[in-house]
Amino acid sequence: MSTYSLQNAARILKVAPSRLRYWKRTRLAVPRASLETEARAADYEFRDLVGLRAVLSLLEQGISLRRIRGAVEVLRERAPEIEDPLVALRLWGEGSARMVVERDGRWTEPDGQILLGFDAATAADAVRSGVASIDAAAVAAEEAPPSAGDHFERGCRLDADPATYAQAVEAYEAALEADPEFADAHCNLGAVFYNRGERDDARRHFERCLRLDPGHVEAHFNLANLLEEEGCNEMALHHYRAGLAADPFYPDLHINLALLYEKMELLPSAGEHWKRYLQLEPEGSWSEVARLRLERRAD
Repeated sequence: MSTYSLQNAARILKVAPSRLRYWKRTRLAVPRASLETEARAADYEFRDLVGLRAVLSLLEQGISLRRIRGAVEVLRERAPEIEDPLVALRLWGEGSARMVVERDGRWTEPDGQILLGFDAATAADAVRSGVASIDAAAVAAEEAPPSAGDHFERGCRLDADPATYAQAVEAYEAALEADPEFADAHCNLGAVFYNRGERDDARRHFERCLRLDPGHVEAHFNLANLLEEEGCNEMALHHYRAGLAADPFYPDLHINLALLYEKMELLPSAGEHWKRYLQLEPEGSWSEVARLRLERRAD
């Protein structure tokens, strides 16, 4: 069975790895694979990617992360026979904000409320014909104000494009106003500041994230990058190692450690990380770099 690392899954889905880590930490979308010590501890199977794509689809259609998480939790508790709750969730008709699942030939909301007395096929026809239309605005009006997680998800959708950095900062700051101890929001906000060249603010948020979550991989990685650029190699090395201790299967950490060890003229240590990177990512441009570095050492 083919499996995908978190980084590969993120590349396939075109999302930031930190977003998938957050969904995993909060148990919204946890990889099924549970492998032995020397294998990746959190590989994704193809059906996991289908579930992740389902989350993204619901988010793109305007459903908040809070509502998706709530629906999944209810299904896990009340409908354990549904193997893939994320995949099972559907919107009740075009323009609807109501999530449903099919159970025993009927469409029900996650809490078990039956929608219409039709079988699944007839209900779908009724929705398409307008007989069973749902007033999306009325449903949306019943929602509570956006949660910290909702603001965080908005930031994740905006932080990859320099044109929307300001909106991303606004979203992450709103998340932190709702929950000042939201470690992932501190890390992502720090990354936006870093990309805007605001290094002091970036460092402040990376360090705040690590005070809240000492094992936060991206915060260690990002802070190490910043420190290395400032010439603080020993401090950068500390954070790269701490990140690797939290996630030994993070390929980019091995790249940066190998390059830093080369800069510090610790070539045997660099070689070990190039080898480890090739074990994790045997293909790609950095894999070619790793092979060239190892070949030069062999000569």
